[in-house]
Amino acid sequence: MRIPALLILTTVTILTAAPTLAQTYSPDYPVCLQAYGPKGDYIECGYTSLAQCALSASGRAAQCMINPYFARAQVPGNHVIEGILASTKYILRRLVRGTDQFHRTIL
Repeated sequence: MRIPALLILTTVTILTAAPTLAQTYSPDYPVCLQAYGPKGDYIECGYTSLAQCALSASGRAAQCMINPYFARAQVPGNHVIEGILASTKYILRRLVRGTDQFHRTIL
């Protein structure tokens, strides 16, 4: 009684298991190359910029695209915005000082 029950359970488990598909997009890089060829098409995500991918795609039946599954995609946080504001304030201060010195030398 145990052997037929185990056999049925094993058969059901194997038949209901879904086949696994290989992951097409690597989440580690922001740009992917999609190449077309006689042996089949493939997608290779291993580029850090569109320019780098375009160099690899040049002369081939291929195109570059943004990786929709890029894991490190982030919205700029407050620290980025604060850095931009600090840089802008510094540049404006330098410009104002420069015009003050310019006016002093003329007058």
